[in-house]
Amino acid sequence: MQNKLFGSALIIAGTTIGAGMLALPLASAGLGLGLSVFIMVGMWTLMTFTAMLMLEVHQHAPAGATLNTLAHQFLGKKGQWFANFATMFLLYALCAAYIAGGGSQLQTKLALLTETSLPSSVGVVGFTLLIATIVSLGTSKVDLINRGLFALKIIMLILALALLTPHISSGHLVEMPLEKGLLLSAIPVIFTSFGFHGSIPSVVAYVGLDVRALRKVMVVGSGLPLLIYVFWQAASLGSIGQAQLITNDNLAGFIMLVGQVVHSETIASAISVFADLALATSFLGVSLGLFDFLRDALNRESSGVGRLQTSVCTFLPPMVVALFYPQGFAAALGYAAIALVMLGVVLPVLMARKVRMEGLNKGKYQVAGGSLSLMLALLIGMVIILIQLISAAS
Repeated sequence: MQNKLFGSALIIAGTTIGAGMLALPLASAGLGLGLSVFIMVGMWTLMTFTAMLMLEVHQHAPAGATLNTLAHQFLGKKGQWFANFATMFLLYALCAAYIAGGGSQLQTKLALLTETSLPSSVGVVGFTLLIATIVSLGTSKVDLINRGLFALKIIMLILALALLTPHISSGHLVEMPLEKGLLLSAIPVIFTSFGFHGSIPSVVAYVGLDVRALRKVMVVGSGLPLLIYVFWQAASLGSIGQAQLITNDNLAGFIMLVGQVVHSETIASAISVFADLALATSFLGVSLGLFDFLRDALNRESSGVGRLQTSVCTFLPPMVVALFYPQGFAAALGYAAIALVMLGVVLPVLMARKVRMEGLNKGKYQVAGGSLSLMLALLIGMVIILIQLISAAS
């Protein structure tokens, strides 16, 4: 059991810590370290709270229930459609992103190994088939492989932090926020960095409905990314500073800046490998959540044929998008924060409220805070949506 709990916490952490973590210093550079860490803690608190709400709801649902089943049970047909749209929009967009990014990285590495020019489709199809095979084998196989990738990812991160730490300037660490407008643009980016709710039903089905154990999984699994984000922010902001970070708005420029600060190609290589591993572990977690969601929504069996059918539905659409319409995915991903609010905040709050209104929680686990905490979480979610819409319109 302890082995499963450890693996499940790493699935949550691996899903959360994606390659987008490297963009956090760019998105929040204008805020300064203190304010960016404060917002991170706030977003982590919000998402961990709603994860606990999901566990509260799972107590009253069949074993192995996905968000499709939960929404239909507690919110009716309209709620089910709402949950399905939010889940599929977010997870398909993320999968398309990971396939495009991972395919590009794989194609580049294969071209170097074979010393030939390969079309981008080779990387996209190869990367998709690799991850699809792992996910189709089940959560236990994902758990095992994710552990290895996660361990390598942490080693690369520790190496990068070790090389950056000697270059940290205390002056950079106490820099104040530059503009209030930068706060608005940073909040949705930081919020999406704590998105793991699509994987919760898969973890619950894997571990079993042991609420006490699952609470530890959620806290540890989401707390580890928070800790890593804080160290990463301190190292990157402290060694580079606001002025230089704000002038760079892309990952390639950021990695180049880091290499210039440290005067070492090793750190650039470590960050590049970390990005590859972060992308792979995030893709595993997200696609596992989408796979289990679709298996339930399409009522597919867990047999070989059923899992193959679910795999096709899970991986073929985002692969096609990555191959033929990458610009369409980029536009959709711009609204990822809105879909994540719907999936990770609105739905857990509405379902928990329904459970409590029907008095189902007597003698069972209930998240502390009462109705006031539910309303506050919902309000924060609406503010994030408003900020995202304002940012998209500007």
